[in-house]
Amino acid sequence: MSAPGTDRFRPRFHFTARQHWINDPNGLIYDAATGLYHLFFQHNPFAAVWGHMSWGHATSTDLLHWTELPVAIPETERASIFSGSVVIDHHNTSGFGRDGVAPWVACYTGCLRRPEGGQAQELAYSLDQGLTWTAHDANPVLDLGLRDFRDPKVFWHAPTGRWCMAVVLPHEHRVLFYASADLKSWAEVGRFGPAGCTQAIWECPDLIEFPAQGRWLLKVDTFEGHPAGSGAQCWVGTFDGCAFQPEGPAFWADHGSDFYAALSFAGLPPGRAPIWLAWMNQHAYAKHTPTGAWCGAMSVPRELGLQPGPNGWQLTQQPVDTRALRGPARELVGPGVLADAGSCTEWLWTLAPGEAHSSTLNLCCGAQGERTEIGVDHRRGTVWIDRSRSGAVVSEPHWAGRQEAPWPAASGPITLRVLVDRCTVEVFSGDGTVALSAVVFPDAASVDAAVLARGGAWAHSRLQCWALDV
Repeated sequence: MSAPGTDRFRPRFHFTARQHWINDPNGLIYDAATGLYHLFFQHNPFAAVWGHMSWGHATSTDLLHWTELPVAIPETERASIFSGSVVIDHHNTSGFGRDGVAPWVACYTGCLRRPEGGQAQELAYSLDQGLTWTAHDANPVLDLGLRDFRDPKVFWHAPTGRWCMAVVLPHEHRVLFYASADLKSWAEVGRFGPAGCTQAIWECPDLIEFPAQGRWLLKVDTFEGHPAGSGAQCWVGTFDGCAFQPEGPAFWADHGSDFYAALSFAGLPPGRAPIWLAWMNQHAYAKHTPTGAWCGAMSVPRELGLQPGPNGWQLTQQPVDTRALRGPARELVGPGVLADAGSCTEWLWTLAPGEAHSSTLNLCCGAQGERTEIGVDHRRGTVWIDRSRSGAVVSEPHWAGRQEAPWPAASGPITLRVLVDRCTVEVFSGDGTVALSAVVFPDAASVDAAVLARGGAWAHSRLQCWALDV
């Protein structure tokens, strides 16, 4: 049970644990045999603060309704269970399968529970579709004798007919690539980095293929150096099973403060767009958020794409389809106020700026000027979110103030899509090339919305709103 009054912040269609701490998503996988999406995640089963890292587990049929299951892989006396990935070993290359059952294999970082630490890559396998797990009796399978060496993302690379792993040396700002025929014996085949932001440690790599474009997306998270604190930096390029070759500079996946450790789903059907989700929080202030006995939420899952842009390939992100959750539409044309919109809402704003220099959508509006501000600067070509007046304020430098993303298209007709789920706000440009994500903690009575123009009148503004109900 959550502490009295704190469950009003609990999101409805974003995953949260029933209680206690969560952070990085782990082992995301779709099981075609059952139609279930599996989400494993970093979890403290005992308290709402980081510690005792184990893998929690939840499933969904639609990525919007989640069922939490018992802890999947608990910490042991020897090691905590840090981040990693899951694959289905259809051809039983690992030998873990029995009686024709293809094993699920989790590859994760085991962090030794001793003062000097020590991290290495370990395996566990499941013969009941992820419900129970058995640790490999020869763990670890990849150990460099280092204090920090973590977060393996494993996938099958068809052109070379072998398993590949991306894993990081956090303080060296390097992604290491390994290959294996059986998931047990690994050989290094390539390295990437340092590159992009190297202000702080790297974590949680992901390598995602876009077959139609013949390209791959490499993502790593940086603990500091992101414009809003910590976040995910990406490169688009090619990967041959050994080396990743970037074709342009690094860019941020999300310009908000709360999109970290994003991971993509394995096992999606051929031709399906990649899907990822992230932890909607950051370590700088997560333990200070006012949620009581639970702490941490996942972002809405997002379908990914690549499209040509003025400076090379652009990543696009579109939230999964929420139409099944929508109530009746409400609409506001021109400037004004939309009262009593609710705390779980979807917004679609189409705007022709006309003479306006900037445009603002204020959500979660309440007494004494409380609001979460989403704005577009048409002259500078930016979009922002500002939570400095959004309710409860967490004492941390990156909390208050404007979080801003470049958006060259902002000078012309624009579309913004916004998802609000009690304590989460996610902003997407209509074409998916811009995303900003932030957690907020508004008063329960702050449920109005308003739109206004500055510097001149709009040529057109239409704001649509749907209450979302799970």
